[in-house]
Amino acid sequence: MIFGIGWLISYNKRGVKLRFVVQILVIEIVLAWVLLYSQAGVYLISGLSGVFTDLMSYARVGTDFVFGGLVNDNQFSFFLFVLCPIIFISALIGILQHLRILPLMIKGIGYLLSKINGMPRLESFNAVSSLLVGQSENFIAIKDIVPHLNERRMYTLSATAISTVSMSIVGSYMTLLEPRYVMLSLILNMLSTFAVLQVVNPYSDEADNKMPKLNVPKHSFVEMLGEYIMAGFKMAMIVAAMLVGFNALLAMVNAIFLGGFGKSFQDIIGYLFYPVAWLTGIVSQDSLTAGSIMGTKIVANEFVAMLQMKDLVAHLEPRTVAILSVFLVSFANISTVGIIAGAVKSIEEVQGNMVARAAFRLLVGATLVSLLSASIVGLVYR
Repeated sequence: MIFGIGWLISYNKRGVKLRFVVQILVIEIVLAWVLLYSQAGVYLISGLSGVFTDLMSYARVGTDFVFGGLVNDNQFSFFLFVLCPIIFISALIGILQHLRILPLMIKGIGYLLSKINGMPRLESFNAVSSLLVGQSENFIAIKDIVPHLNERRMYTLSATAISTVSMSIVGSYMTLLEPRYVMLSLILNMLSTFAVLQVVNPYSDEADNKMPKLNVPKHSFVEMLGEYIMAGFKMAMIVAAMLVGFNALLAMVNAIFLGGFGKSFQDIIGYLFYPVAWLTGIVSQDSLTAGSIMGTKIVANEFVAMLQMKDLVAHLEPRTVAILSVFLVSFANISTVGIIAGAVKSIEEVQGNMVARAAFRLLVGATLVSLLSASIVGLVYR
């Protein structure tokens, strides 16, 4: 189903390179099994999850210092416990960037990824950069290259930015989902992106295969730290504003649908996505609920869907939780397409318009990436 839909929207149906698709899928299946069930894989995932758990506890110290006393014991505040830690993680990313550690990681991982996915190095670089420095910030890193890229390459760069998630927000996801599934999805999504792109947008011969130079702003340490802290704060406020708006709109639309059809909007989405959820490996009795959560993520955003799942997780099978968690960890939703187009347009208007014209194909492609990662978990889950 995933690759069939990908082929239907493909820019080049005859250019699909099955060798790379199969190669990536085999690697993903092996990795998913190793990370979930082998002793070394479980240890690695647990270790990485533990690092973020510790970071979130450090972030809590700063939050408590400023907002302590606003929340009663045993109560949960989404803004304080989920969004505020983004500020601390953003500061850490700034430090790694300033010390030139991130550029080395991006180039190294991007080089290895390009050997697996059959895409030029710029595209692989962009996928890793999106993960480590953020979906909009990574375009700034290659701003000198963007004006010279054609529509096909801009599609790939935008698709990788939407299909991965910024490391600054990963800790926040771990407060709502099982940390091991969050870490697993980060790895799978990078590979799934290129498996889908080799069907939706295959090319290689017309692309320059040189590694791009990462533009790192030259600021003092204190200036840099202030900029990244403010960037983290802006991101937290943007997410908060979107959650207020989307939740309010969903409540209104649900009320309208309940009054007119006797079913909420999210119930109807659940019926539409029921077969999709079932095909990923989710058990039949959970497929309607899972379909509703999947649809909510696409029309709203992943945080709205995660909060919906958090309230229902006790009633879902462990298998469903695993598959659905991996599906939710990406930026594949309608609003993100607009954010990416705006970020590119701020650098070069012509390329920004290219991204805007490909909005529907970008949303479908990024959703297919999430479904592929989720399906691989469904395949290996036991």
